[in-house]
Amino acid sequence: MAGAEQKDILNDLRDSIIEMDFGKASAAARSALAAGMDPAVIIDEGLGKGMERISDEFNEGKIFLPQILAASMAMEAALQEITPVLEKNAGKLKGVIVMGSVQGDIHEIGKSVCCAMLRGAGYKVIDLGADVSPDKFIDAARENHADIIGASALMTTTLVAQKDIIRHIKEENESFKTAVGGAPCSQEWCDEIGADGYSASASDIVALVDRMLGVKRN
Repeated sequence: MAGAEQKDILNDLRDSIIEMDFGKASAAARSALAAGMDPAVIIDEGLGKGMERISDEFNEGKIFLPQILAASMAMEAALQEITPVLEKNAGKLKGVIVMGSVQGDIHEIGKSVCCAMLRGAGYKVIDLGADVSPDKFIDAARENHADIIGASALMTTTLVAQKDIIRHIKEENESFKTAVGGAPCSQEWCDEIGADGYSASASDIVALVDRMLGVKRN
């Protein structure tokens, strides 16, 4: 495939996410696969670049959560086309992350944005929703062979649930890495409870997970 053709396809992939266009995202993914492009390139250099732009605009206050979620849905539409190929070569995905808001916490906005960012960066994300018990986090991580459990707490009163998750992981002798975040969370709290990583905002989550798993950033 000529370099110009690949560049055009990558631009279409990127633009489909920026424009939050589900149909365009699916069509661009099909075109990329038909042209024989590597799924990792499709995700990292096409779709992922679109999500990076979305992330930047979100952080600059130019767009808001509905647009983030719409872009994520466009990403999902493209990934539906790519998934059969990915399943033949699971190594193309960067890793598997189980995400949820901790037990007692019904707030999902921050967690949902993080899920969107991670999916856009090429991770498989299992979103457990809100009010998730430690056992449910661990069961989902086992079932999906997860690399990281991400636990969000948006209230001071639910911070202790993050600590409970880490305690359960140690009691079960599991090796899952843990990432914590949320408004009342801090690096100091992360260190105190023995979590492996702390994300201060959705814009930090991909860089954090990449570091935790030793993934080189482009």
